[in-house]
Amino acid sequence: MALRLTSNSFANGETIPRRYTCDDADVSPHLAWSELPAGVASLALIADDPDAPAGTWVHWVLYNLPPDLSELPEGVKGVGVQGKNDFGRLGYGGPCPPRGKAHRYFFKLYALDTMLDLKEGATKARLLQAMEGHILAQGEWMGRYGR
Repeated sequence: MALRLTSNSFANGETIPRRYTCDDADVSPHLAWSELPAGVASLALIADDPDAPAGTWVHWVLYNLPPDLSELPEGVKGVGVQGKNDFGRLGYGGPCPPRGKAHRYFFKLYALDTMLDLKEGATKARLLQAMEGHILAQGEWMGRYGR
């Protein structure tokens, strides 16, 4: 089942403004969602870049978001549990591609039927493993960024 994910920071499939990248403020963009199914106990978010030279690069892992939440404001802090990104730190790390071709950045939101038993700092791989069999719905928003 699909849920509706949107952003007022950039249009789906369009360019991500510099503000949300390592070339500027490096703050997370606004994200909002709707059409959650019944029985949602928590939400999880993964943002990644499948076009990175060394394989998919993880920019953000966030989980155990409360089910009554319907959006994340720009630069959100203190909501949910932050996982570890591929920059080696907790929280959001914006697009920071090498010079050349623009990369795609996917923001994927998952509606889960459980709260996850994960401590702060879980990786994308660990989160995906913990979510297995618990995904009720998911949605996706994609932006592009190049230098």
